[in-house]
Amino acid sequence: MSTKSPGQLVELLRSSTKILIFTGAGISTPSGIRDFRGPQGIWKERQPVYYDEFMSSETSRIEYWDYKAETWPTMRDAKPNAVHRSFVRLDEKLLVVITQNVDGLHGRAGLRRDKLIELHGSNGRVECQTCHEESDPDPHFESFKQSGNPPTCHCGGFLKPATISFGQSLHQTDLEAADRAAKNADLVVSLGSSLSVYPASQVALVAAQRGAPYVVINRGPTDHDGLTEVTLRIEGDVFDIFPPAVGQALDRS
Repeated sequence: MSTKSPGQLVELLRSSTKILIFTGAGISTPSGIRDFRGPQGIWKERQPVYYDEFMSSETSRIEYWDYKAETWPTMRDAKPNAVHRSFVRLDEKLLVVITQNVDGLHGRAGLRRDKLIELHGSNGRVECQTCHEESDPDPHFESFKQSGNPPTCHCGGFLKPATISFGQSLHQTDLEAADRAAKNADLVVSLGSSLSVYPASQVALVAAQRGAPYVVINRGPTDHDGLTEVTLRIEGDVFDIFPPAVGQALDRS
């Protein structure tokens, strides 16, 4: 594993044509989205509502919607930052962005839908757990705010922001698409993730194990630090490191 300067990152970006980017919460904190697992993370303040609890308990559904209603205005009003926009700039070189984030900022930055896999879903949609119809969150949050009752679908099913809850399985189609991308990438870059959540964190390793250079950029340790598959480890703020590297790589293409 190398810990050389970001200049090596610029060269890797410049020479690659099928880049897979894996993103975590560290790329969205500059947009005002709080990290879940970091030192000041939300996990220190709230116990998560597990999916089976949501589906079986009215009390748990109220607790869940209460938390989501509290955080929704921040999520709704957040703006993409320079990191999100740098992926759009990379469009022709970019194979896909695979993200753990549920803030929807990749799409709002203009990233094409066919180049985005949201492994953990998005707060930008509400999904019925029975018929799987999706709808706009705002009316459901307003309804909950007024009545205190968790909203339900016209079919009678429970409505839930379209994110993956603890104990809920990831969508198989997303996992398969991520695996295909990992097998075709010629560079994989992990940005702002502790790489501690399985199976999402394994996507980058699939690409690295088949020979693609693997770059890890994060402020603080990650679970992949020290692995022989890591080509380049850069410690620091993704916001300060990655967008300038993209700019230099494209200027020199």
